[in-house]
Amino acid sequence: MTGHQLRAIALSFQGTTEAAHFDRRAFKVHRIFATLAADEQSANLLLTPEGQEFYVGLKPTAFRRLPNRWGDQGWTSVSLAGVDADLMREALEKAWQAATRSTKSRSRRD
Repeated sequence: MTGHQLRAIALSFQGTTEAAHFDRRAFKVHRIFATLAADEQSANLLLTPEGQEFYVGLKPTAFRRLPNRWGDQGWTSVSLAGVDADLMREALEKAWQAATRSTKSRSRRD
């Protein structure tokens, strides 16, 4: 998996935009669901706690929970060299869905 491939997959999801986010590239649909490191060697994905546990358990050499509150919120780091395009597409779609659901939940409370 390369950063170019990740970018193409992330932008294929409906409503996704790309923008700078500190030293990373952020992919968002109302809310950021993935960021790509400047060196394009890793990405951070917003997963549900169950999704985080699943991917870390499935491929612990590639996926790891971020420390602190970020990890508690589902943010998970993935080494791009450790995953293929199919697995990354699946994980990115879960992250996109999580961001889409959280946006819908917030708008219902407003």
